[in-house]
Amino acid sequence: MDDIVRQAMAKWPNVPAVFGWLSLDRRGNWLIKGESIANAQINEFINRNYLHDEAGRWFFQNGPQRVFVDLAYAPFVYRVPGHPASLDIYTHTQQRVNGIRAAWIDNDGTLLLETEHGTGHVHDQDLEWLLPSFVDGDGRALDEDTLEARFDCYAAGHVDDAGGHLWFQHASAHLRIETLRTRDVPARFGFVPKPESTA
Repeated sequence: MDDIVRQAMAKWPNVPAVFGWLSLDRRGNWLIKGESIANAQINEFINRNYLHDEAGRWFFQNGPQRVFVDLAYAPFVYRVPGHPASLDIYTHTQQRVNGIRAAWIDNDGTLLLETEHGTGHVHDQDLEWLLPSFVDGDGRALDEDTLEARFDCYAAGHVDDAGGHLWFQHASAHLRIETLRTRDVPARFGFVPKPESTA
């Protein structure tokens, strides 16, 4: 959080929160009333002051005012810059991922990751960079047909130890990917997709 924000919160501690104004789309874009924010400095300011409360509601601390965020899917969108030699992963808020703790594929074929920053999904245009990270239980690469077939198994919810599982191998992580239904994501990870005022 920016120092100027902390100072504003201390000076004006009782500013009413805002709901239904700011949202995060599935590609990590900040939107005001459905319109993308083009100003890079504003986007960076939101990124630096993006937090959550105890109830799992994510917000942007705009000076003394808490602006709650409607989430199109998950609290974070994970990006891969696109250089196959490194495959570093970053949050949409420009924080580098140092460790992946768990991975899931939902019934829509979306890859979700749990990292030290929190739960998020991989940007759909970046998934191709991570295809070499999908391996079998022994860490062996999978051919295109096998990979496609296993993705279909995840989407259908028919994954078992007989050969349907995928593993995600990235840096020091070698994790069995679990299945997850899209509708269960908020409850599973304890966040509120569309915060509302309790007043």
